[in-house]
Amino acid sequence: MTHRNAPLTVEGRRRLIERCRTRPIAHVAAEMSISRATASKWVNRFRQFGEVGLLDRSSAPASQPTATPGHLVERIESMRREHKWPASRIAFELHLAGTPVSRRTVTRLLAQLGLNRRRLIDPSGETNRQPQPIIAKRPGHMVHIDIKKTGRIPDGGGWRVHGKGSAEDKAVARTKKRGARSGYVFLHSAIDGYSRLGYSEALEDERAVTAVAFLDRARAWFAAHGITQIERIVTDNGACYRASGFADAMGESRHQRITPYTPRHNGKIERYNRILAEEFLYARTWTSEPERAAALAVWNRHYNYHRPHGAHDGKPPASATPLQVNNVLASYS
Repeated sequence: MTHRNAPLTVEGRRRLIERCRTRPIAHVAAEMSISRATASKWVNRFRQFGEVGLLDRSSAPASQPTATPGHLVERIESMRREHKWPASRIAFELHLAGTPVSRRTVTRLLAQLGLNRRRLIDPSGETNRQPQPIIAKRPGHMVHIDIKKTGRIPDGGGWRVHGKGSAEDKAVARTKKRGARSGYVFLHSAIDGYSRLGYSEALEDERAVTAVAFLDRARAWFAAHGITQIERIVTDNGACYRASGFADAMGESRHQRITPYTPRHNGKIERYNRILAEEFLYARTWTSEPERAAALAVWNRHYNYHRPHGAHDGKPPASATPLQVNNVLASYS
C-alpha cells in the first residue's frame, strides 16, 4: 500500500517509464519532483520484472537470522490461549523449560499475534479472573472526596457575559497582564457511595488544612442526614490527601487512596463533578464569584432532595439515606 507521502503511485510510475523511453532519466525525475535514484529504481524494476515491478513491495527484509523461531512463537501463543498467562509468566515458564526468552520479546510477539489484551484471548471475551466489584453496601460504607478546580469569575462577569473580544473582556485581559490574575476556586466535594448524597463547598485553596476542615464539616453534614459513621474515605493521591494532618483526621475511618492516574477508581465523585459542571457551573452565566458561591448551596439542596438519580430508579439521593433523613426530606418537599 502506498504511504501517504509517496510522490509516485502505480500509475505515476507507468508515466515515468513512458517518459524515460525517449528522454534522459534525470530530466524526467526533475519534472516529476523526484530524485534521479528513485526514477532509476523504478525503471530498472520495470526492465527486470515488467508491470509487476511497478507494484509496492514489503519493506521487511528477505532474511531475518535473529527472528524468533516459528515453533517458539506457536508455543507462546498456545501458553497464552490455554493458561491466559501474562508475558512475564510465559517468559518465566520458558526459562524453566530451558528456552530463555525475554519478557520484552514475549510482549512484542503477543502484540503481533493480537493477544496482548485479555479481552482478545477468547472470542467471547471471557477471562479466568473475575473482577472484584467495589460496591457500597450501606450508607457511610464508602464516602468519596475530590476537588474540582474552576476559574474564578471576575466582578461584573467574564467573557460569557460580555462576549469574547468585547471591550469589557479586553479590559479584564489587560488587568491579568498587569499581574492581577482572577485565580481559581476549589470546589471540595464529598459523596456517599451508597445513597449518592453529595456535599460541596467553594473554598480558596486545596491545602491540607483546608481539606481537613472540609472533612470535619462534611462529617457533621452527613451525620445530620443520618450517616453517623463513615467506614471508608476514598480519595485520589493529591498532596492534601497525603498530608499527615489529613491522616490524623481520619479517626476510625479507613483512608483508601486510589491507584495513581486511575480516576475511574473514584468514579462516583468524578461523575458527580461532571454533573456539577454541566448543571451548575456552566448551566447559566454568573456576574460574580460570590453570586455563584451563594447559589452552590441552593443547587446542592436541589441535587440531594429533588433531582432524580438513575441509581435509585428516578428518586433523589436523599430517598436512600437512613430513616432519620425522612423528616429532613419532608421539610423540603
